[in-house]
Amino acid sequence: MEVSRIRALRGPNLWSRHTAIEAIVHCDEVEQDIARIDGYEKRLRALFPEIAFLQVAGRKEAVPLARALELAALDLQAQAGCPVTFSRTTATFEKGVYQVVVEYSQEKVGRRAFELAQQLCNAALHNADFDLAAALAELRELDVDERLGPSTGAIVEAAIARGIPFRRLTRGSLVQFGWGSKQRRIQAAETDRSSAIAESIAQDKDLTKKLLDAVGAPVPGGRPVSSAEDAWAALCEIGAPVVVKPQDGNQGKGVTANVVTREQLNIAYHAANEISSEILVERYIPGYDFRLLVVGNQVVAAARRDPPMVVGDGVHTVRELIDQVNSDPRRGDGHATSLTRIHIDEIALARLGAQGYNTDSIPKKGVRVVLRNNANLSTGGSATDVTDDVHPDLAASAVAAAQMIGLDICGVDVVCNSVLKPLQEQEGGIVEVNAAPGLRMHLQPSFGKGRAVGEAIIAMMFPQGETGRIPLVTVAGTNGKTTTVRLIAHFLGRKGLRVGMTNSDGVYIDGKRIDTGDCSGPKSARNVLLHPDVDAAVLETARGGVLREGLAFDACDVAVVTNIGMGDHLGLNYISTVEDLAVVKRVVVQNVAPHGTAVLNAADPMCVQMANVCPGSVTFFAHDRHHPVIAMHRARGQRVVHVHDGHIVAAQNTEEHRFPLSGIPLTRNGTIGFQVENAMAAVAAAWAAKVEWETIRAGLASFVNDAQTAPGRFNFFDYRGASVIADYGHNPDAILALVPAIESIPANKRVAVISGAGDRRDVDIIRQTEILGDVFDEIVLYQDQCQRGRADGEVLALLRRGLVHAQRARLVDEITGEFLAIDTALSRLQPGDLCLILIDQVDEALVHIARRVAEA
Repeated sequence: MEVSRIRALRGPNLWSRHTAIEAIVHCDEVEQDIARIDGYEKRLRALFPEIAFLQVAGRKEAVPLARALELAALDLQAQAGCPVTFSRTTATFEKGVYQVVVEYSQEKVGRRAFELAQQLCNAALHNADFDLAAALAELRELDVDERLGPSTGAIVEAAIARGIPFRRLTRGSLVQFGWGSKQRRIQAAETDRSSAIAESIAQDKDLTKKLLDAVGAPVPGGRPVSSAEDAWAALCEIGAPVVVKPQDGNQGKGVTANVVTREQLNIAYHAANEISSEILVERYIPGYDFRLLVVGNQVVAAARRDPPMVVGDGVHTVRELIDQVNSDPRRGDGHATSLTRIHIDEIALARLGAQGYNTDSIPKKGVRVVLRNNANLSTGGSATDVTDDVHPDLAASAVAAAQMIGLDICGVDVVCNSVLKPLQEQEGGIVEVNAAPGLRMHLQPSFGKGRAVGEAIIAMMFPQGETGRIPLVTVAGTNGKTTTVRLIAHFLGRKGLRVGMTNSDGVYIDGKRIDTGDCSGPKSARNVLLHPDVDAAVLETARGGVLREGLAFDACDVAVVTNIGMGDHLGLNYISTVEDLAVVKRVVVQNVAPHGTAVLNAADPMCVQMANVCPGSVTFFAHDRHHPVIAMHRARGQRVVHVHDGHIVAAQNTEEHRFPLSGIPLTRNGTIGFQVENAMAAVAAAWAAKVEWETIRAGLASFVNDAQTAPGRFNFFDYRGASVIADYGHNPDAILALVPAIESIPANKRVAVISGAGDRRDVDIIRQTEILGDVFDEIVLYQDQCQRGRADGEVLALLRRGLVHAQRARLVDEITGEFLAIDTALSRLQPGDLCLILIDQVDEALVHIARRVAEA
C-alpha cells in the first residue's frame, strides 16, 4: 500500500462539510481485498481492538486495504478524544487506486493520525508490533497543543451556535469572528476593543489601586518596594499580615498572601522577584477570594476561589494526598483542563512549615492542610460558583472598577467574607483587576453550575440579530464566471458597498487590484474575507480550489452556476466525466445558506439537477421563456430570468422587471449570446442580494466590456478598419459560444489565433480547432509559454488534427510565441476583416494588442 498524495480540505468540500484529510492510496492486487490476506483483520484487531469492523457478515464486496487505513485514521483520532465521525473510501477509475477521506478537528492531529494509521496497517500486514498506547498518547498530547484553550474555545462555540463564522488566525488564541468590515477579533478573553492602555493599567497593580480609590472603591493599602529590606519596612508600616506580589504579574504567579514573619517575607519576596523586578506589598484582607467576571456593563459570573489544599485521612502523607488530588482527570498542566495540578514548590513548602507540616507529615483525619494562600486556579486552587449570590451593589462596584480601568472584559478580584453584602458593609476590598481573565472557573467550576460566559462575550460583541457576515456571492461554472463576477461586483459597488472580488485575473478591493494572476481559489477568497474594508464579497470559485482545499467559507448568500456544458479540465484529479465535474461545481450550491439563493442555468441539465441539493431557494435563467424548466418554475411562483422581445426579464408571479438589451453594452445589443447569459445570471444574483432594480438598471448600462473592465472577455479593438476581438476562450464550450457572436459581425475575411492548454485532454484540444475550422478562413496556431506537461510541438500537432476536415479554413500557420502569432495575424488584416485572438497571457497580450492598435 502506497500513499501518493495527502491534502488538507479546510472547508466544505466534494465529500462533506467537514474538514478532512484526503489521500490517494495505491493498493496492489492482493491488497484490493483484505479477504485475500490471511488473518489480516484478526491481526489488525489484536493491535487496535476499538477499530470498526472491516468485513461485515452478509456483505460480499471486496474491502481494500485503503478502507482499513481510513477506519484506522478515524478511530485513532476518536480514541484520542477528538470529535470526528466522518470518513470514506472511494475507488477511482484507475484499478487499485482509491481516494481516502478522513475527518479531522485539528489538521496536525489528522495528518499524524494518518501516518500512525499507515504504521498500524503495515504492522498488521507484516505481523509486526504497534504501540497503540503510545500512539494514542501522542495524538492526545498533540490535540491539547493544537486545539483552542477552554476560554477561547467557549467563545468560539458560542459564536458557532449563533451562526457567526470564525477563523483561527494563529496557532494560539487569536481568532477572527465575522468577515470583512463586520469582523471582530479576540485573543483569549480579550477583544479587539480592549485597549492597550487599559491592559497596561491593569498590569500595574499600584496604578490600578490609585484609580479605583479615586472612584471610591475599597482597596487595600500598600506600596511598591525596591528590596527585601524595603519589603520588611513596608510590612512594619502597614502591619502584618500582608500580601507580597509582582506589580505587573498575572494568574497568581509569584503572589504570597498572609505573610507575617521575616522568614515568610523573604520567601515571598523571592517568589515575586522571579516574576517581576517591581514588587508590591499591601495589606492582607481576611476573607474569601472571589472573582467577578464583568462583560460590558454587567457581572455575568462570579466564583469563590479556594486555595490548593488537601484533607488528612490519618494514613497518607501530604505528598501522597497531593498525588491523590492530582489524579483527578479534571486536573492537568497549563490551561487546557478545568483544574490545574498542585505543585510542591518553595511557597508550598513554606506554607506547610507555617502549619507545622512537611511533605512527609501524615495529617490527622479531617484536617485541612493549605498549600498556598492565594486561590488562583492556575496554582492548583478550586472554584465554587456564587453568581446567583452577588449583591447588586457589589456587582456595581465590580462594573465601576472595570470601566475605570477601561476594560470591556474584566476579571475583578475581591476579598471579603461574603458576596451577599456590599463591600462597604464588611472589611472587604478589590485587590486586583485583570485583563484577558481566564474563564475556566466559570465554565467548569469545581462546585456549582457552569455559566455561559462565552455566550455573554459574543452577545457583547455581536448584538442580537448580528452575525458578522457580509453579503457573499460565489460564482462557479465552466465558462462566463469572471464576467459574471465582475458584473455582480459592479452592481454591489453602485449600491454603495465596498466590494471584495476574486477572479481569474486577480483580487480586487473596492475597485483596486491588490493581487494578480488566477485568484479563483480559497486562499484569495479568505484574504478578501479577512480584509476590513470589504462590505460585500463576490468570489469566483474554480473547480481546482474546491478539489485542492475546499471552500473558503461555511455558507454563501448567493451561489451562481453559469453552466457545465461539455466541461473543462476533464481527466485531472480523477474528474473524468461531465457528471463528475458537476458534482464538484455543485459544492457551492450545497453550501447556500437556508435564507440564500442558488442561481442556475435552466438550459443546462447538469445545472438544473443541482436545485435538488440547494438548502435555500432557486432562481433559474435561460434565453427561452418557454423552456420547460423556466415555465414550470415560474408557474410555481418562483423567480426566473429570461429574454423576451429584446429585453432581459426578471419575473416572479405577476411581478416583472425588464431591461432592454440595447441598453446593455456587454451584450452588443443582444448579439453576443453568452454575454446575455452572463448578464441574466448577474441580474438574478443581484436580485437575490437585494440590490434595488434601478441600481441594477444603471449597472447594466454602465458596465463596459473593455480590456480594463473585463480583460480577456470579448474585448473589441479597431485595427486599421478591421475588427479585432481578444478573448480568453480556452475550451470547446467557450469557442462554441463565441462562434455565433463572431458570425453576427460582418467580415470580408475571418482570421483566428489559437493555442491549446496542455493539461486538457487530447479530444478537447482537437475539438477547439474542429469548431474554428468551419468558421474562419485563416488559422494561426501558436505554442504558448507553458506546455503544462506536453512535449514541444505536441499541442500544435493536436490542433492541426482538428483542422484536417475543416470546411472553411484554407491557410494554417504555426508560430512559436503568442505575441509573434498576434503580430502575424494583424499583419494580414485589411479593412473589413475580423480577427479573433484567443489569448493565453491575458494582461500581457492585451497590452501588446493595445500597443499595436495605437501604432497603426
